[in-house]
Amino acid sequence: MTPTPRLGRALTTVTFMLATTLYGTTTTHADDDPNDPPGTEPSAAAPMDVDPNDPDLKLPDGATLAQAKVLDIKSVVEEQSGDERREDTNTSVTLALQAEVLFGKDSAKLGAESKSRITGIAEEIKTQNATRVRVFGFTDNLGSSAHGDTLSKKRANAVHDVLSATLNDAGITYEVRGYGEQYPIADNSTEAGRKKNRRVEVSFPRTEG
Repeated sequence: MTPTPRLGRALTTVTFMLATTLYGTTTTHADDDPNDPPGTEPSAAAPMDVDPNDPDLKLPDGATLAQAKVLDIKSVVEEQSGDERREDTNTSVTLALQAEVLFGKDSAKLGAESKSRITGIAEEIKTQNATRVRVFGFTDNLGSSAHGDTLSKKRANAVHDVLSATLNDAGITYEVRGYGEQYPIADNSTEAGRKKNRRVEVSFPRTEG
């Protein structure tokens, strides 16, 4: 697995179980009314049927098996600074960049350092031979919800535009959305937490096999 740029510095890793996939419908810019939020899609189907009457299962009398589901192993790697965050599962890759790395304060204009960061993500998309890419923008909970929604959409669109131009591949479809303050990954009551929540995430399927 090729790491994203600069993730070689002081990394922390957490591995845990999570049922998730990262696929969806495609669009070229942010939807006004997004529906399926990230990380809430149904898990993959079970690979085989299980016979609840098999005596080897040794179920107590009257007990039944829960519906089978497949769990992905998720590995989360984050720079010590928090500028970049990477999540890998069996089926997908999600790369997150803090907004301050890409944009000025309360702005959707990409800064001088942003192109190299986004180019690194584009290289990973090429490595995975991904043909479906999600670009989602998020903010903290400061200011009005409407302002956060608008800003996160503009930021997601800005990242999408650079990715699309860099990859220049008509075979890739994009889903681009802004979620504002929804789905925080850290505590909004502290500035450190709000900084993590101000982010743009790019996710795509992993190469099978």
